Amino acid sequence: MKWMPLERRGISDSRLALGCMGFGGSWDLADPVTSSHIRQAEEAVEAALSIGITMYDHADIYTRGKAESVFGQVLKQQPKLREQIVIQSKVGIQLSDGILPGRFNFSKEHILPSVDGILERLGTEYLDVLLLHRPDSLMEPDEIAEAFTKLKLSGKVRNFGVSNMSPGQIRFLQSALPDPIVVNQLEMSLLRHDWIDQGIHVNQKAGLKDNFPEGLMEFMQMENIQIQAWGPLAQGRFSGRASENATEAEMKTAALVKQIAEENETTPEAIVLAWLMKHPARIQPVIGTVNPKRIIACKDAVKQAEIMTRDQWYTLLVSARGVNMP
Repeated sequence: MKWMPLERRGISDSRLALGCMGFGGSWDLADPVTSSHIRQAEEAVEAALSIGITMYDHADIYTRGKAESVFGQVLKQQPKLREQIVIQSKVGIQLSDGILPGRFNFSKEHILPSVDGILERLGTEYLDVLLLHRPDSLMEPDEIAEAFTKLKLSGKVRNFGVSNMSPGQIRFLQSALPDPIVVNQLEMSLLRHDWIDQGIHVNQKAGLKDNFPEGLMEFMQMENIQIQAWGPLAQGRFSGRASENATEAEMKTAALVKQIAEENETTPEAIVLAWLMKHPARIQPVIGTVNPKRIIACKDAVKQAEIMTRDQWYTLLVSARGVNMP
């Protein structure tokens, strides 16, 4: 079976997405957006487009709204770009304001004005995909359905998804939603490999320590929900970024990634992403860098995923785990 849910739905055929959390400078609202921030975003988008990335991932909280504002300036300077790309953003997190703590909010009263703010900052009339950012313990599916229906009928949002949710939470939401949930975004990488461990540890004592939702990978494939991976490059731990806290397993895996990259005449970034993309679920990595060189270094990921052997995939996994298979 060829697994490509977003393509099948006519949403996006981009195998990689660019995460825009780094756009706009610091998370301090006292630091204004400058021309250098806009130029940085332009260069990142230019690099992404040059390697075929047409999907861009935002959230209303990224640099406290400045990331979307900067991206909006990029769109303003290139009016034709909007119809060539897919824009995804997220709502549902309320950051601490010094009085109230950070919290989650899926109420209709929060979702609707949040989307209006996103559209205003981006300078666009619609979002291709809207995600609920993190599970709200007080969420009521019927109320969320009301908000989503209003957004869909108004033309403000075309598709809906979630982030960091379990099968039970997705089923709970979907029970009331008129439209299918098309995306679930999760932290996944060669470093954060508990999504693999959960399956390996069935009927193993080691499974008692797993915290990745049981059956989530299988559920999303069966329900035709696109799996997106945030943090897929693992902060560069396997592609040249030195870390004083690196474990022996991380150092050995970085060396192995480099070896495979050299043998294949490609980059370590491409190998790290290819390992994720080799999985039958057709995971879509959301690369979160603003560095044009690092973005371009991901160019070969699709090809490397296609040619990566089963033996290479498992060798990388066992190395990253630091322990042999059960």
